[in-house]
Amino acid sequence: MILAIGGFHGTGKSTVAKKLAEKLNLKYYSTGEAFRDLAEEFGMNLEEFSKYAEAHPEIDKNLDEKVIQVAKNTDKIIIESLLSAYLLKDQADCKILLKAPLKTRVKRMVERDNSDFEEKLKETKSREKSEIQRFIELYDIDLMNTQDRDEVFDLIIDTGTHSVEAVVEKIIEYLENNNIK
Repeated sequence: MILAIGGFHGTGKSTVAKKLAEKLNLKYYSTGEAFRDLAEEFGMNLEEFSKYAEAHPEIDKNLDEKVIQVAKNTDKIIIESLLSAYLLKDQADCKILLKAPLKTRVKRMVERDNSDFEEKLKETKSREKSEIQRFIELYDIDLMNTQDRDEVFDLIIDTGTHSVEAVVEKIIEYLENNNIK
């Protein structure tokens, strides 16, 4: 079973994906972690590195190609990435989108990173604007197009109104009800 979990920053992708991987005994791969590691290697914060990636499309292309390769080489995995559902298409047995209001997402990141709300809000808006633009230019994927989103994802969950445990249970229930193994 290959599960693709996507969503903007702070929607709970990593937390949900890790818990789900543990419950379902699946491997876990995150492009977000890979992106953060690269930013650190370059000595940049995430906002700076997102801007840098705008001028260096090979960064996104390499990370995204890795997602495709990981899915080809592993059949029991959760791939957590903003674009995983779009990149994996039919390779993924189930494509899940996690969403939440911006202020909820920023609040979560502030708590996680022990940072200032206004700074994190500014950084998040800047990063997401950069990502939206890069993915349109690189892949003609518009993350803000809700019609495309509804066609791409099998399951969409608003994590702003559910606990992590409830989200994990909703996903497991969906998988069981749709005989996805």
